[in-house]
Amino acid sequence: MTTPTVLVHRDADLLAQAIAARLVTRLVDVQTARGSASLVLTGGGIGIKTLAALAASPARDAVDWRRLDIWWGDERFLPSGHPDRNETQARQALLDEVDLDPARVHPMPASDGPDGDNPEAAADRYAAELARAARPEDHGPVPAFDVLLLGMGPDAHVASLFPEMPALYDTRPVVAVRGAPKPPPTRISLTLPAIQAAKEVWLIVAGAEKAPAVRLALSGAGAVQVPAAGAVGRVRTLWLLDRAAAREIPSGLTRIASP
Repeated sequence: MTTPTVLVHRDADLLAQAIAARLVTRLVDVQTARGSASLVLTGGGIGIKTLAALAASPARDAVDWRRLDIWWGDERFLPSGHPDRNETQARQALLDEVDLDPARVHPMPASDGPDGDNPEAAADRYAAELARAARPEDHGPVPAFDVLLLGMGPDAHVASLFPEMPALYDTRPVVAVRGAPKPPPTRISLTLPAIQAAKEVWLIVAGAEKAPAVRLALSGAGAVQVPAAGAVGRVRTLWLLDRAAAREIPSGLTRIASP
């Protein structure tokens, strides 16, 4: 497991802009080295703000968008186009603004999709799509994503993995989540093993209400009680925070302060 690096920016707006710039650099580097890259998107306030900052960035066209595979870490199991779906928000913030290859955009199934109102079947469908994309060198049932973005809730949940819920014990790559403690109650989510297959995991967190959860996640807590503690990349784990979210960071932890 990689040791996390913590970077702190002044506020949520600057944080989103910094993540967008960092993301351009990382994707360009991967595409230069390998020809294509893969990115897992997250929802939530700072996640969508980051995508909007990327859309507005003059550097965004340095990325070859047609050679980028886009996945999602979780999704609200709602009809296609519903405004609360992470996919819908991501398309409005960024994806509709860039020249993507539609075949390389992989949204999680909607509740009006081919499996109907059956989130378990929809989760299995997404797992099969991930398995088809995995290469022999990935050594597992999901691709070794180049960058996997995650937000975090005040309860330390990531994706749709909420504290002490059954999904945290599941070893399948994708699961249906029923009875989520925040609406909507039915969701689809990558599991921790799928998240941990990523080369780099970036946790992007803003807001003082999340500071206690940041502290717990960076203090060696267990992943069942604090799911964010289990969100680690194979090569690198970044915690990208605004000052409010960073106010309770444990002493002695590596921290790089930004203006």
